[in-house]
Amino acid sequence: METFKSDAQRINHNIETVFGKLSNPSVFQEQIEANKDRLPEEARANIEKVVFGPDSISIESPMGPLKLAVDPEQSQAPNRIVFTAAQAPVKFNMMIELTPVSDTETDSVASLQLDLPFFLRAMVGKQLEEGAKKFGQLLTMLPYE
Repeated sequence: METFKSDAQRINHNIETVFGKLSNPSVFQEQIEANKDRLPEEARANIEKVVFGPDSISIESPMGPLKLAVDPEQSQAPNRIVFTAAQAPVKFNMMIELTPVSDTETDSVASLQLDLPFFLRAMVGKQLEEGAKKFGQLLTMLPYE
């Protein structure tokens, strides 16, 4: 299984708040729509490719649409949230690792794990690396209030 990771990103909220919001992705859809005009242009372009549901995230990817559902068996409060592909052309997981920095800050690392055939890795590997990094950055821009 191939793994593509984002750089560590700082979120200016405590780990419990971040975990609570990220493990229930539907809370973001309304907040994003209400605050879309405050997001940087690049974030607005990327957020258009993401739909947050009650327990899932749908993402437009180079391989087509991916629907990821929270996997409660693999997730571990408050440090890890794992989304498993409910609808994808290959076996796919997205993991968000959270580490408390202080009472008001949390570091996050997003990783994409895919079971890719070698020929597909060569075709989409760079885009998946970039996707993992951008998703990691997107986590810092989400409204956690």
